[in-house]
Amino acid sequence: MGQKSRINKYIALCGVCSRRAAEKLISEKRVSVNGEILQELGRTIDHDLDSVEVDGSEIRPEKIQEYILLNKPHLALSTVTDPHGRPTVMQLLEKVPAGEHAPGRVYPVGRLDFDTEGVLLLTNDGGLAHRLTHPRYEIRKVYEALVEGEFTPACARKIAGGVELEDGHRGHAETRQIGSDGKNSIVEIVLTEGHKHEVKQLLAACDLPTLHLRRLSFAGLRVDELKSGKWRRLKKAEISALRRQVGL
Repeated sequence: MGQKSRINKYIALCGVCSRRAAEKLISEKRVSVNGEILQELGRTIDHDLDSVEVDGSEIRPEKIQEYILLNKPHLALSTVTDPHGRPTVMQLLEKVPAGEHAPGRVYPVGRLDFDTEGVLLLTNDGGLAHRLTHPRYEIRKVYEALVEGEFTPACARKIAGGVELEDGHRGHAETRQIGSDGKNSIVEIVLTEGHKHEVKQLLAACDLPTLHLRRLSFAGLRVDELKSGKWRRLKKAEISALRRQVGL
């Protein structure tokens, strides 16, 4: 008997999607094991003995792990596909830098909003991706926001104290103003969790509409040397640093 994994982890190891998204696939009856539609989320898979299919196609764990750093541009979706035909980050990976080869199947680690740009990591290393997005590991994400209005010390205190978000969670962040022209402000925001539209919601709680948002850093990764829409593979030292942050 070979290596064993819970079904959602196995699907993530195969580079299909994240563990959470895998659970959704199972609930939608799109996953079968040894020819039978899977009924339970907690099923354990033997990598050597069991045959797993998603939407009728057999999947196997990725033998070559890929780690891609992308400078996501404005107006691109952080998804694999889009039914409405909008541009996705996957289409950007088709533009291969000189001296590189096209990456294998990868998926985004977390998401950036359609109109947010900056650092985005993509990988088929499901174990690492799961930990980098889990609140337990408090991975630092640094954003720079251009907002309409004056960012005051009272705003900083309010956001540090916590703001109720649309999903019912309470969001909070470290913030500091790094620029102002009297009409608009530039604010740095540091998160250690991630909820949908969290940065925009935190700033909106202070009546500061977000005009532009960019992620400067994710888990210490930056894209200062990459033009918008360009990507590169992570260096071995960068991969090791990511794994250390999450105890791998």
